[in-house]
Amino acid sequence: MEFLNYDFMQRALLAAVLVGITAPAVGIYLVQRRQALMGDGIGHVAMTGVGLGFLLSWSPVWMATLVSVLGAVLMELIRWYGKTRGDIALAMLFYGGMAGGVMLINLAPGGSNANLTSYLFGSLSTVSESDVTAIILLAAFVVLVTLGLRRQLFAVSQDEEFARVTGLPVRALNLLTAITAAVTVTVAMRVVGLLLVSALMVVPVAAAQQLTRSFAATFAIAVAIGVTVTIGGTVTSYYQDVPPGATIVLLTIGAFIALTALAAPLARRRARALAAAQPAGDPAECTIPASRDATGKVGV
Repeated sequence: MEFLNYDFMQRALLAAVLVGITAPAVGIYLVQRRQALMGDGIGHVAMTGVGLGFLLSWSPVWMATLVSVLGAVLMELIRWYGKTRGDIALAMLFYGGMAGGVMLINLAPGGSNANLTSYLFGSLSTVSESDVTAIILLAAFVVLVTLGLRRQLFAVSQDEEFARVTGLPVRALNLLTAITAAVTVTVAMRVVGLLLVSALMVVPVAAAQQLTRSFAATFAIAVAIGVTVTIGGTVTSYYQDVPPGATIVLLTIGAFIALTALAAPLARRRARALAAAQPAGDPAECTIPASRDATGKVGV
C-alpha cells in the first residue's frame, strides 16, 4: 500500500473511483436507448475542447466539458431532424472533432500530438489538483441527474412514445441524457482516456445484465464493477507501468467474460429450483365431459 504515500496516486485513485461510479451510471441509460457508442462519438468531439484548452491556455478539462456538451446537443438535434442525412452529419461531427483537436493542439505554443496522449489513453501522473476539483464537481452533477431523475430517464429510455403519452418532457430528458454523457466523458478522460471511455460506460452494464434484469440491481452491480475495475486498473498501472486506460478496459472485459460464464449455470440452477418449487400436477385434473339431460342437450 505504499502507493498511497504519493500525492499523484491519491489523486488518481480518487478520480478512478469517481469515474467508476459515473460511467456505468450514465451508460445504463445509453444501453437501454441502444446508443452504446454515443460516448465514443462524444470523445472524438471532446478532443477539440482539449486542443482549445491548450491553445487558449485554459483548463483542458473544463474546455473539453464545454465543447462536449455543445457536441452532445448538436448530436441530439441531428438525431431529431437529420433523417436520412443524420449518419453522414454525425460522422462529420465525430471526425471533425478529432481532426480539430489535433490541429488546435499543434497550433498552441509548445503544443504537439504528444500532449494528446494522456487525454486519449489516460495517465496517472498528469492528474493535477485542479483536475480532481473539476472531476469532483462534474461527477456530482452526473450522480444527481442519474439518481435523482432515474424514473423519468428510465421511462424515456425504455419507450419514448409511452413516456410522451404520460406527459414526460421527452426531448428535454433526451437532451439531459446527452449532456450528462458528455460530462461523463470529460470526467473519465484523465483516467481512462477519450478513446476508451465508451467501453467503461457500456461493458459494466452489459456484464451486470448477465446476472439480473432488474434496473436497480443492474445499476448497483454495474457501478460496483466500474469502481472495482478502475481501482484495480489504476493500482496495476502503478506497479506494472502499463497504460491505465487500456488496463481498466481489459479488466472490464475480463469481468464481462467471467460473469457471462457464471450466468449460464446460475440460470440453469434457477430453472431447476423454479421447477422443483412448482406443485406437481393433479392427476385427477382432466377435462370433465359435459353432462347431458334426458333430451340429449348439453348441461352446465
